[in-house]
Amino acid sequence: MFILTMGLNHHTAPIDIREKLVFKETEEEMALITLLQEKSILENVIISTCNRTEIVAVVDQIHTGRYYLKRFMANWFQMDMEKIEPYLFFHEEKEAVNHLYKVTAGLDSLVLGETQILGQVKHAFEIAKQTGTTGTLLNKLFREVVTFAKKVHHQTKINENAVSVSYAAVEVAKKLYGSLENKKIVLVGAGEMSELALQNLAGSGIADITIINRTKANAEILADQFQAKVGTYEEMNNYLSIADIVLVSTSADEPIIKQKDMQILMSQKSTSMLVIDIGLPRNVEHDCSYIPNFHLYDIDDLAGVVSANSLERQKIVLALENTIETEVQNFFEWEKQLGVVPVIRALREKALEMQEITMTSLENKLPGLTEREYIQIGKHMKSIINQMLKQPISELKEMSVENDASTSIEHFKRIFGLTELDITLSEKTQEQAETRS
Repeated sequence: MFILTMGLNHHTAPIDIREKLVFKETEEEMALITLLQEKSILENVIISTCNRTEIVAVVDQIHTGRYYLKRFMANWFQMDMEKIEPYLFFHEEKEAVNHLYKVTAGLDSLVLGETQILGQVKHAFEIAKQTGTTGTLLNKLFREVVTFAKKVHHQTKINENAVSVSYAAVEVAKKLYGSLENKKIVLVGAGEMSELALQNLAGSGIADITIINRTKANAEILADQFQAKVGTYEEMNNYLSIADIVLVSTSADEPIIKQKDMQILMSQKSTSMLVIDIGLPRNVEHDCSYIPNFHLYDIDDLAGVVSANSLERQKIVLALENTIETEVQNFFEWEKQLGVVPVIRALREKALEMQEITMTSLENKLPGLTEREYIQIGKHMKSIINQMLKQPISELKEMSVENDASTSIEHFKRIFGLTELDITLSEKTQEQAETRS
């Protein structure tokens, strides 16, 4: 079994691709369950944020795992695999674990050192665990990375004065207008990003702030914290017509600010309007950017402001490289001590050896088979083997952390006829492969 990560983020994909590949919060459990039913997938956690969609999985084979992760992504979002493939990255084993440590600690974020991703990773793990798609390996791994990330934020200064996306939004507003004291600001959405934006706006001396949200009660709670006004969602365009600055951050699946509405609104408005869309999927139709005096910024447009203020945090990231490498090594040492990895590899090799013997016998008994037919039969046989072994491997992993693990593992080996010689030969084969790579 292997740890494999597949995903796309702000490094690999533009916003118009990322916004199409976001897992809705209401569909997280179904997505996890659907992915677990794919061949080769033994465990999985899905992390989906405004800047990344990543799947961390335990697979029985790297090659088939990669294929079925891609296929799941394409099927779930109803897109051609060839269309999304150029934006995907894959990390295997140590590289995958190293990446997860960096992501959780905020070291791979647009805003280096930001703490929001820690909560998002923790939430993703908790949902997966409750849904039953994690097991021995991912339970251990995610607990370790969350603990490490908390320690990083506590012991380093990487998150002090962190330049958030909402901070960058306020900086863009200052650059366009100079002083913000007399400006009217409308926030559409009352989630975490809106709260962060309000914290930055409050320090800029702005007094005229209106919050609009579909659920008015949530807007009222946020407004009470910052002495802001509350507007009704139904009259949003009326509030926008008198606004100087608009920050939009909602969980809507489709744009809620439309080009045709803004075309009319701006034709009747005597002043310009800065609109900053920090939602993903985007909350403002992109064509609004062509409207005169309608200044539209999205998350990717804010990246330049963020990166210009991250030099000190980059130094801390470099200093943490060795610490993370040690954490990764410790995790794989723990995995080896489970005692099941060599058993699983030996089981797979024995099954594939039986498949090869059967294929040779088949070729002798049916000499008229074409090469294509022979290959197709071989693929189907491997598929049957993978499906048959999936549940036993999953059960073996769970046995490895029970009190009588050694006894259970011995029973497992006896049931499948695995000898110590089988396991030793498998380990040597693996060592040779690692040496060649």
